[in-house]
Parts: sequence; structure tokens; C-alpha cells
Amino acid sequence: MTTLAKAAPAVPYLDLPAQMRPIRKEIDAAIARTLDTCSFCLGPDVAQFEKDFARFCRAEHCVAFNSGTSALHVATLLLNIGRDDEVITTPMTFVATSWAISYVGAKPVYVDIDDDTFNLDPALVKKAMTPRTKAIMPVHLYGHPVDLDPLLQISRKHNLPLIEDAAQAHGAKYRNKVVGTFGIVSGFSFYPGKNLGAYGEGGALVTNDGALAARARSLREHGSRERYYHDEVGFNYRMEGIQGAVLGVKLKHLAKWTRERRRVAHRYHELLAETPLHLPAEAPYAESAYHLYVVRHPRRDELKQHLEANKVGCALHYPLPLHLQKCYASLGYKEGDFPVAEKAARQCLSLPIYPELTEEQIQRVAEVIRDFFRRG
Repeated sequence: MTTLAKAAPAVPYLDLPAQMRPIRKEIDAAIARTLDTCSFCLGPDVAQFEKDFARFCRAEHCVAFNSGTSALHVATLLLNIGRDDEVITTPMTFVATSWAISYVGAKPVYVDIDDDTFNLDPALVKKAMTPRTKAIMPVHLYGHPVDLDPLLQISRKHNLPLIEDAAQAHGAKYRNKVVGTFGIVSGFSFYPGKNLGAYGEGGALVTNDGALAARARSLREHGSRERYYHDEVGFNYRMEGIQGAVLGVKLKHLAKWTRERRRVAHRYHELLAETPLHLPAEAPYAESAYHLYVVRHPRRDELKQHLEANKVGCALHYPLPLHLQKCYASLGYKEGDFPVAEKAARQCLSLPIYPELTEEQIQRVAEVIRDFFRRG
């Protein structure tokens, strides 16, 4: 271990206890209320959270689920996507996006990403369309909105519904409007490490279509609108009451937490501007929620080792694009098909970013990175 590492305290990649401490009394009271009413599955806390999150997104309806994956799965079902259909999406994201397509027997069709934002490149979508294309599912990766206008233009022209994967983008804005309401339906994740995280698994489907919302509620509860009467094959995708209580408390703090994430990101921009790193860029149309702060460099693995040796946490998102994953070998993609995504996978490194990150910690991360490049 270097002298630099011994001289300063560790900077964790993620610090959930730091987030919990100032709101612990609120959380304890909310969970106690759920315990007192024994509302363990859905219940009033989940119902209230649905109303509050819909209001936050400026949407008509929010349907809470047990995970973001489940929400996206149901989104594909709502649009009657099925076997042998195709959905255009990105190879550079978490696999749950593609799972939602595969679960209904459809085929993920990948297009390459934009080199600056790492999001699906709208200019490549038309080339990937076939008579079997039934929807477009972009991801607001790392909390940065995808360029929606050209995708919506394609969607309207070709009658292809747009499903937003907003799992990493709570509160992110596209042209001053919160993401998650541009497509016909969107999916959010409340995995604990997300900007709005549950104390376990959780997710939500957001839409302005009342009929879709009603069917989503039925599908999440065994295909039932009335207990013991089942209109179609459904699922046990219900959110737990305790998660609704926790999310209801945390949602009240989300706007402040987003401002703090942006503060951290802007400090990184300033402190790392003179390094050889390729820093994340915010497009003119976007206000990123900075779920992740992802830098890029050809010597990514060496930099990761240096950070870890100096007690600075970091992570890889995502080291192998989806088109090269073993589970999707049957799709027939090969190395070189999506060179921008493949380069990003080789070079991307996620730095610590969370609302509680102090100025001292930010400077510590930057100093360790500058030390790496000084050493050559």
C-alpha cells in the first residue's frame, strides 16, 4: 500500500449508512406504522407512495412493483409484445432491460450508443427496424436522459410505442421535463443503491394511460381485479408495505439529494478537467440525475487498481456489453458489431457519487486520480 493510502481515510464507493442516519427517525416511524397496521403486502403506505411518485413524475398513474425488472416485464405485456416480436434497445446497460423483452418471448435488437452520453444512438434506430419491430426501449443510462425527440419522431411515424427504462434516472429532466412520461409507459427501479432506493427490492411502472395502469395493477396481482377472479395469467409482483413506507419517506428528500449529486459531479468536472480522463458530458437538452459518475480511459483497469490500493472505492458499469453476454449468444452478435459500446465497456470506471460525499472526500478522490497520472 502506498504512503498516499496510509495518509487519509477510505472513501467508500457507496455509503448507504450516511444517507440513513439523518432520516432514521422518520424511517423508524414509517416502518412502525406499517408494523402496527400489519400492512405487509401493498396497503396504504404503498398506495400513498404511488400517488406521491406519480405527482413527482408529473404523471397520471404510478403502479408499484416488487422490482424494476418486474415493472418493465409488465410494460412489455401491456403493449402485447410477444413471441417472435422485436424490441430495439441498447447493449450498454444492466441486463434487466433485455430480460423484460426476453420474458415475453420477444427478441432484443441492439443498436450502438452515442459516444458522449453512452445512451442509445437515435440515428441508428431506423436501420435496425424490421417488420417485426414492435417497440423501442431506450435507457436513461447513469441518470442522463436519452435524446428523446428523434426517438419520439420515429415512434409516431412508424406507430412504435416507446418504453422508457428510467431505472437509473429518478428526477432527471429532458428539456426541463421529468423523464418517465415521454413514452407510453416507463419503468423505475428502487434497488437500494438507486437515487431513490428502497430497503430491499422495489420498482414502479409510470404511465398517463388509465387503461394500461389498471391492467398493470391486475397483472402484478395474479391477473386479478377482484380477489379470486383471474382475467388472465398474472404474477406475484406486489410491492411490500414496508418498502412503500420507506420510499414515501425518502421521496421527500429526493430533490435535495439530486441537487447534491449534481454538486458532486460539478466538483469532479472542475477537479479532473486537466487529467487525461474522458469525463461525462451533459447534453444541452439534459439535466442528469447523476446516478453514476462514469469516467473513461484506456488504462481503466490500472486506474481501478490504483484507486483501490489507496482506499478509494470505484466500480465497473458494465464491463461486458449485452450483445456479447453468453445468455444472448443465440442472437448471433459478435465482437465488433457495436464498437462504441464495446469501447465504453473496456474503458468505463464509476467513481463515488452520492449526496453525502464531502468536499474533503471529493478532493481525495481527485488527488488519487491525479497521482495515478503523475506516476505515468
